Amino acid sequence: MQQPATTDRIAGTVSRLPPASFFLTSAVFHYLGPSLAVLLFAHVAVLGVAWLRIAAAALTFAIWRRPWRLLARADASQRRVFLLLGAVLAAMNSLFYLAIDRLPLATVGAIEFLGTVVLAAAGARTRRNLIALALAIAGVFVLTSVRLVSQPLGFVFAFGNCAGFMLYVILGHRIANRPVRGTSAMSGIDQLGLAMLIACVVATPIGIGPAAAAFTHPAWLAWGAGVGVCSSVIPYVTDQLAMARLSRSTFALMLALLPAAATVIGLVVLRQVPTMRDLAGIALVIVAVALHQDRTERPLERAT
Repeated sequence: MQQPATTDRIAGTVSRLPPASFFLTSAVFHYLGPSLAVLLFAHVAVLGVAWLRIAAAALTFAIWRRPWRLLARADASQRRVFLLLGAVLAAMNSLFYLAIDRLPLATVGAIEFLGTVVLAAAGARTRRNLIALALAIAGVFVLTSVRLVSQPLGFVFAFGNCAGFMLYVILGHRIANRPVRGTSAMSGIDQLGLAMLIACVVATPIGIGPAAAAFTHPAWLAWGAGVGVCSSVIPYVTDQLAMARLSRSTFALMLALLPAAATVIGLVVLRQVPTMRDLAGIALVIVAVALHQDRTERPLERAT
């Protein structure tokens, strides 16, 4: 009987927090989860860890939000977008993990955000966006030119993840611009939760076998679940809370912090010490992400 009052108190407390605090929380967990995943690769195959991440996030959203209820209210075109978004999330997460198994976390994170600048330049071909695109391409070139010969497959996966990220943003905007009728203020989180459930179904045929090793080791299983919560629940929820109170341009500017966050977390957790060349390439990408400007002021969706 007291649950609504408790929920209202929590909502009131959350509403009083500065929006930047949600983004900073997201920035930390956005790459803390993958760094923990890299450490788990020593025990569980890469695609198995990716599946554990997706499954843990899907289970969390299922228990918390029961997002499948949206299907009854959604029209046919919205259901198609949910299916596509789920497939993109499954592919994007798998490619991201395959990439960070071969390349430094900061490098993969920087390549991922090339997609953000490309989409901005495609949507609004201003001089500012063209300069941002040139800087991003230069930064990615600096990052890739050293390791391309030794880790070509890693870059294939990294750029595949970048393409998936771009599709995620496009599909996320379709969902944001066409909310399901009769839904609450938590609709954005519910829709992401439904897409994650679909991603789990899509990823299961190729991921559950490699994840089998974790089923006989409770510590590894809990580790995989923690990766899912850190990577796909906390960042998604805090992103939604930040985007509800920040303009799209402000949120897009804050995205520039993410390659830097990846560098710091890669250094602290994984002991991946960047070279001066790495830092130069990452700096170019950061400037590009900070400089780019989207055509509208609507909130921007994000996820990895």
